[in-house]
Amino acid sequence: MLELYQFEISQYCEKVRFILDYKGLEYRKVEVTPGMGQWDLFQKSGQRQVPVLKDGDTYIPDSTEIALYLERKYPEKPILPTTPKKKGFCLALEEWADESIATKGRKALIGALNKNQNFRTSFLPNNTPDVVKTLVGAVPGNVLDILGSGVGMGGDAVKAAEASLKQDLEALCLMLSDSPYLLGDTPTLADFAVAGLSIILKYPTGNYLDVPAQLKGNGIPGLADNPAYERFFTWRDRLYADYRQPLSSGTTDFSQDTPHSINID
Repeated sequence: MLELYQFEISQYCEKVRFILDYKGLEYRKVEVTPGMGQWDLFQKSGQRQVPVLKDGDTYIPDSTEIALYLERKYPEKPILPTTPKKKGFCLALEEWADESIATKGRKALIGALNKNQNFRTSFLPNNTPDVVKTLVGAVPGNVLDILGSGVGMGGDAVKAAEASLKQDLEALCLMLSDSPYLLGDTPTLADFAVAGLSIILKYPTGNYLDVPAQLKGNGIPGLADNPAYERFFTWRDRLYADYRQPLSSGTTDFSQDTPHSINID
């Protein structure tokens, strides 16, 4: 069985999970613990970063490389167009999504966490004591902003990322105005990359990810709740309903010792 070494809330891991589900491949999710778990993964695969896919004795790192490997090894239900021009557009859109939605989305998320106390505490697990929630929410946003400036996540960087993301979402809405998918009538790698990477902008409402319940259906204020981008998020949610498999049991606690299997009918 395929094994996906992952972080549950990783955008890049979600892109891979989308492709695995679309292709109808059975796989086991192995949650990697930051730090020691990454060292263990390095010893096995030579890679510290997730996602890493294990297929037999082969380890494949990087979400794009995994996608291309799956397309070669499991060509049923292809994710790459057959015509050269559409294939080129697909690969370009996938790379653009990696650099645009993923990178700028993280900056916008940091900005939203800094500014919005309720949004910040919504990321805490449901069983977090109230006193901890109060302390996390009480940290002044300007203090977090100053700390973020030291690593390129300060106010100016966040504002630039938010402005760019608004333009990106507008462009995606225009691309989806006359076709069900980004490149026509069938889904491709471009669709799954954009949809998976966009979880950081707004989390899907269904039981697809192991995230606190209060996050489902919510996201970055000003983006996730902006009616101007409703077309995009409606499309993204339809992609989830059509192709992404929900978690198969009531519990969503994954560990290296207790992997999670998803069976596709």
